[in-house]
Amino acid sequence: MTTLIDEHALGKLKWRCRRGMLENDLLIERFFMRHESSLTTAQADALTRLMDLSDNDLLDLLLRRKEPVHPLNSPDVQEVLAMLRTPRQHTAE
Repeated sequence: MTTLIDEHALGKLKWRCRRGMLENDLLIERFFMRHESSLTTAQADALTRLMDLSDNDLLDLLLRRKEPVHPLNSPDVQEVLAMLRTPRQHTAE
């Protein structure tokens, strides 16, 4: 069973995800706009692990310049990276 993250934990996670590099902030903001209402505790834990990286290392992962290595390379981290890497959906106007 998957447990959704509660509002308090979500607020703390959003604060934790604030970055010093604009490019990372934009990608993370897009992630929360899409997924905050369905974010699970496992995904939140994986995102927290990614936030332990330096801005440059995180950006390299987000832009697929690198892939995570052990111990960061886990199914949960891979899932969150895929969610973060998903490009913006364009709508026809």
